[in-house]
Amino acid sequence: MRNRYIVCYDIADAKRLRKVFTKMHGFGNPVQYSVFRCDLSQKEKFLMLDALTGLINQREDRVMVVDTGPADGRGGDCLVFLGRDIPPEPPQTAVVV
Repeated sequence: MRNRYIVCYDIADAKRLRKVFTKMHGFGNPVQYSVFRCDLSQKEKFLMLDALTGLINQREDRVMVVDTGPADGRGGDCLVFLGRDIPPEPPQTAVVV
């Protein structure tokens, strides 16, 4: 089962910020500057947290991960935006290598 996570980050250094932004594209879709919506399994969440831990400076940066629930349940409906809407989510596809 996949849960929807909102991942927000505040990175003090521009070089680390670019690295975090690039890495997050592998786990979810940006909805605002430094905010991503990610539908992840528990394993994928662990991999994301591990990757981010290796990129950030623990004394200067902060990453917040909010679990909004199952992606196909409440997690898909609990976000409300005012103003310009976010682009629709790309379809989830499986890739076999």
